[in-house]
Amino acid sequence: MKNEIVKQKIGFGLLLLAVLLVVIPVLCIVGLLLFRGAGALSWQFLFTMPREGMRAGGIFPAIVGTFYLVIASLIFALPIGVLAAIYLSEYARDNALTRLINLSIINLAGVSSVVYGLFGLSLFVVFLKFGVSIISGALTLGIMTLPVIITTTREALQAVPRAYREVSFSLGASRWQTVRHAVLPRALPGILTGTILSVGRVAGETAPILFTVAAFYLPQLPASLSDQVMALPYHLYIITTQIPGIPEKARYGTALVLIGLVLIVNISASILRAKYRKAK
Repeated sequence: MKNEIVKQKIGFGLLLLAVLLVVIPVLCIVGLLLFRGAGALSWQFLFTMPREGMRAGGIFPAIVGTFYLVIASLIFALPIGVLAAIYLSEYARDNALTRLINLSIINLAGVSSVVYGLFGLSLFVVFLKFGVSIISGALTLGIMTLPVIITTTREALQAVPRAYREVSFSLGASRWQTVRHAVLPRALPGILTGTILSVGRVAGETAPILFTVAAFYLPQLPASLSDQVMALPYHLYIITTQIPGIPEKARYGTALVLIGLVLIVNISASILRAKYRKAK
């Protein structure tokens, strides 16, 4: 009995150590950004247009452009990803073809974002002639996030107990009625998890938007989906590596805003997920 207690304490200690190894570097990064970038945060920095080749003014177009790309990519990817996951989980038979499809989806989730950027450049910008625009960038980012959405949604659907489906079928419901009213509501928290992961990845990517949508310097907001936009990840890359003379606090402030936006979205989605779980 004593040995079991010792083993349990050792196991808990190792788990705590693993958590600390993840949390402490994150806190250090956030602390560094706050220390060096908080002084740049002001109304002018957040809500005015850049001036003098981005050496003065604010980052408002980059913030708006990031929101545009996130929302547009989710509008494209979320319905397709959820429907694909429903088909693979609830309708498709378990055979060699579906196993190959599932393996391909998992592999696509690990493909470098640069590859997706080149694919978006070839397909949307050149072949379909959408040009360097919001629509090209959003479609590229949407394709990049599809594997994550499909995988997490499929796992969430498969986690719903089989008993819900059997009871629904016994009451005479069709397969779609069962999926719609018995399975999807209970899988929604897992679907939201996949959406959160997708938002975080889309908001922080640089390579895909570099090829398909990002502009070096645009002191105005986009007027349509065919326009280019500034985006926070690319803007941060440019002011850090390409433009001399920019104050250090502006660079760290931009990074802080990017992390803050992702954090706000993640917290909002987590609260929504928790409320939905509590309601169920």
